[in-house]
Amino acid sequence: MLITVQMPYTMKKQLLTAFLMLTVCSVMAQTTRKIEVESKVESTSEVMIKGKRVPYKATAGTQPVWDEKGEPIASLFYTYYERTDVVDRSKRPLVVSFNGGPGSASIWMHLAYTGPVVLNIDDEGYPVQPYGTKSNPHSILDVADIVYIDPVNTGYSRIVKEDTPRSTFFGINADIKYLADWVNTFVTRQNRWASPKYLIGESYGTTRVAGLVSQLQNSHWMYFNGVILVSPTDMGILRDGPVKMANYWPYYAATAWYHKALPAALQAKDLDEILAIVEPMAVNEILPAMAKGGLLSEAEREAIATKMAYYSGLSKESILQHNLMVPTSFFWKELLRSRDGMTVGRLDSRYKGFDRMEAGDRYDFDPALTSWNHAFAPAFNLYAKNVLKYTTDLTYNLFGPVNPWDRSNENTANDLGTAMRQNPYLHLMVQSGYFDGGTDYFNAKYSTWHIDPNGKMKERIDFKGYRSGHMMYLRAEDLATSNEDIRQFIQKSAVAPGEAAKYK
Repeated sequence: MLITVQMPYTMKKQLLTAFLMLTVCSVMAQTTRKIEVESKVESTSEVMIKGKRVPYKATAGTQPVWDEKGEPIASLFYTYYERTDVVDRSKRPLVVSFNGGPGSASIWMHLAYTGPVVLNIDDEGYPVQPYGTKSNPHSILDVADIVYIDPVNTGYSRIVKEDTPRSTFFGINADIKYLADWVNTFVTRQNRWASPKYLIGESYGTTRVAGLVSQLQNSHWMYFNGVILVSPTDMGILRDGPVKMANYWPYYAATAWYHKALPAALQAKDLDEILAIVEPMAVNEILPAMAKGGLLSEAEREAIATKMAYYSGLSKESILQHNLMVPTSFFWKELLRSRDGMTVGRLDSRYKGFDRMEAGDRYDFDPALTSWNHAFAPAFNLYAKNVLKYTTDLTYNLFGPVNPWDRSNENTANDLGTAMRQNPYLHLMVQSGYFDGGTDYFNAKYSTWHIDPNGKMKERIDFKGYRSGHMMYLRAEDLATSNEDIRQFIQKSAVAPGEAAKYK
């Protein structure tokens, strides 16, 4: 028997409203794009490195950043690679990797340098289609596990508590503070406190890791075996004016040599021979001339300008018009202007481009950076979804919104030097491309001299130069060499069992 109940109109209306609200909420839940505060997806694979099979586990996930009350205020995306045939992980090195910007994701070194896969690019680093990745036979995964970390608003990382002041994350010292806490948590969760540990940073990432090694050592009591600075920034070492401008000259000579813009007698020499001439010239002749300014006699001014022109590919007239202090922006525009109207790249001066007009004092865009961007973005999105199996509707920010960035009170190079003096185990390696005009190699050398101003840590500091640019690893020959340099650095800084941390 069917019994029907007549429902009052008001009740019908309330039930219909509730149903509609549930439907809307369900749809919103499906379409809202937010980062998961805690997540991880694991996968396994293997790679051939130096002719040997290396099996590994990849973990792509998120880990929170907490405030003082223990509430999550942001979540950082990371990718962690662990070799799986290791018996004793307490002896296995762990490399913590950051890129720069400061608003840059970790994608660059992840997909082009030290990880188990690299971009599908040609041997000189230029993008090719189809986009994607291939195995990296030079990865350091044979000797170390690696975690790549995306700071707040880079990659998939996001703020989760919207009323959190942006100053909590976006500044030199704020960035170092919250990332140190995050790394501390990661190392604890992964049970890696006993492992030899290394920090590697590229570009602004060098500022980051120089500060992090000090913050972790002095506030979290976590000690490291090594720091690797790839294409380092100034890191707070003051050099504006004649010092910085004179330090550019070896880079100018290297770039001119690459583009065959030097006189025939110099072009016949190898790059190493030219740099061996121009480096001491920059310190002993060009710098004093720039520092003298108007005190230079006309004869002295003419003589040094003639010499600077000979080793730079620039005209003596243009050098004199700039009072000897030629800015990089003018160099990139001027070097090839009279020859073919082309510009050269900032981050890698091997790359050439052309502007709307040949006239002007600076280029319209960096032909190196624009070349790289369209190779990295599709490759990572494909790799994350199809290989790492990490799915999200969030945009992977190659460059995220992190401004305004507080650059006050930067002291990271001095902090790194202090950390090295405090920790006899701590070694430093600097890697620079000779054709990098954004963070040039000779200013990087200058930084090492002032990280160790009394020269007592020379045996623990290494400098490696490469015939490429800011991301030296994009060139196939340097991908092999630079990874091998890291591998040797890790082995060099390994501590024998029972070896005391003390100065002899």
